[in-house]
This record gives sequence, structure tokens and C-alpha cells, in this order.
Amino acid sequence: MARAPLIAIEGLDRTGKTTQTSKLLSHLTSSKVKNRLIKFPDRTTPIGQLINKYLTDKQFELSDQSAHLLFSANRWELYTEIINSLTKESTAVVLDRYVYSGVAYSAAKGLDFQWCLNPDVGMPKPDVTIFLKLKDSKATSKREGYGDERYEVVEFQDKVRFQFEKFENESNWHDIYVDGKGIEEVEREIWSVIEPYINGVEEDLHKF
Repeated sequence: MARAPLIAIEGLDRTGKTTQTSKLLSHLTSSKVKNRLIKFPDRTTPIGQLINKYLTDKQFELSDQSAHLLFSANRWELYTEIINSLTKESTAVVLDRYVYSGVAYSAAKGLDFQWCLNPDVGMPKPDVTIFLKLKDSKATSKREGYGDERYEVVEFQDKVRFQFEKFENESNWHDIYVDGKGIEEVEREIWSVIEPYINGVEEDLHKF
């Protein structure tokens, strides 16, 4: 029996993830596909509230290792909800950031890549991942609000980009360049990738 798809939208900061995620949800709804959005970090959970303080208060310090484990624990807080949505409720789950972001951002700070991945072993892998990519790494710094949160520094984002590139050989990973494109053009490209999955996925969920 087919289950609902797990879809991840990834990218550097201020590349349009939130906008495109909203557009995708509208497409799914118009196609009569039950859907829900989960944004990571989920700042509404007990752990998420601590993460929110860490991200918004630059005086609030945690070791890189502690911060990474908090982000991973935040994903595990939603594990059961994700699984139940996909299987019991036949609801497509769209993830605005996921494991890939968690690993890339921590590895960019100098932590071992595999060590960063280990806490998420057992989490469900997306059936399809969209990575919103920039050819011009400085383009994000020109966007309104950039720099408000802890990780929004151009030099650091370059390091994050390098770590994300280690995932590009993952199955069902799709790079979509956003430079010089209108919102609607990017929206169409994303939908062309996602549409084949909307009637369900026959195979079992893969795990990290």
C-alpha cells in the first residue's frame, strides 16, 4: 500500500526556502493531497525554545557539540509525528530544513562530518530533497533581514555550502539554482520534481 511522501526543502539562509515551501504546499492542496509543514528547528517544543534563544541571543553561549545535539534532539521530538503522518494519516510531510542542514551547519563550524550525522541515525530519509542553490554566494547578504541571526555571515555560509555539497550524491537529491530567476520559475521547477511523488510512494521509508 502506498504511503505519503516525505519532502525536504534545503538551502543556505535567505535562499527562498520559506516562500517556495509555501508555494509547494499550495500545489499539494490544489492537487487534493493532504499535507503538513514541519519547520526545523521547531521553536515551539521545549528543546526548540532553548534553540530559539541560542539563535536569537548572541550572548547565550553553548559549545558547538551541545548546540548540535540540541538541534538533533529537536528533530527526534517530531519523529513519531512524521512517521504517523506519512503512514497512518496518508499526509505528505514537507520539511523546511532537516537533517542535512543540521549536519552541514555544525560541520561548517569544524565538527567531524560523520560525528554530526550520527545522532540522526534512524531518522526517516526524505523521498525527495530540493536544495535551493546560489551560484553567487554573496547574493544572500543583499536580502532584507540578512544577518539578524547567529549563522547569517557570508563567510560562514560559504563553509556551509561546502558541507551541503557532500550530500549531492544522495539519491533523489535535486539542486535548483535560484539566482536570476523569478519566484514563479523556481516554483515550476520544484513542482516538476515533486509532482511524480504526489500519488504516494510504494517502498518503505529509508532511514539515515
